Amino acid sequence: MRKIRIFEHISLDGVIEHEGDYTYGAWTAPYRSPTGLALVIEAQGSSFDLLLGRRTYDIWAGYWPKAESSPIADGLNAATKYVATHRPDSLGWGPVEDLGADIMEGVRGVKSKDGPDLIVWGSSTLTSVLLDQGLVDEVVLAVYPLLVGRGKRFFSDSVDPRELALVGTQAFPSGIILNTYKVVGPLKTG
Repeated sequence: MRKIRIFEHISLDGVIEHEGDYTYGAWTAPYRSPTGLALVIEAQGSSFDLLLGRRTYDIWAGYWPKAESSPIADGLNAATKYVATHRPDSLGWGPVEDLGADIMEGVRGVKSKDGPDLIVWGSSTLTSVLLDQGLVDEVVLAVYPLLVGRGKRFFSDSVDPRELALVGTQAFPSGIILNTYKVVGPLKTG
């Protein structure tokens, strides 16, 4: 059985995508470094497939196939992309498969097969549903030392509380902290 691993760039206040005023849209850019890229590539692993929402797939399909050859571009382009979509006939960046009409059933089917880990980048609507359904094995957060204020948050209000266990952390010289968590299950109280 494959693992589902969520990867996300996140501010200290939980924002993953700044909305509206794009003055701050590239807030991760000043923190990028060759060391940080190497840590992300290492955390991703050498072999993986992608599990993506349609919006993230479309954004990436417009960029990564044209990107210069690099470990990250080559890995993303080679990965099979499993996409949550109602328009499968328009998926052109491959190798690609749609998850079918029942997206969660499609995810369960892909997860149950042999193969590399399934990595979810972005795709916040999909990540909320995956967390809620208990399908996520690991969450990897690249935490940036800044407060963005407003924007799309990683953790949806609709997701039931979850308990995570820290299994690894790495600090970048730029101040980014890469935290890896194992999903334990529903939050236990008192």
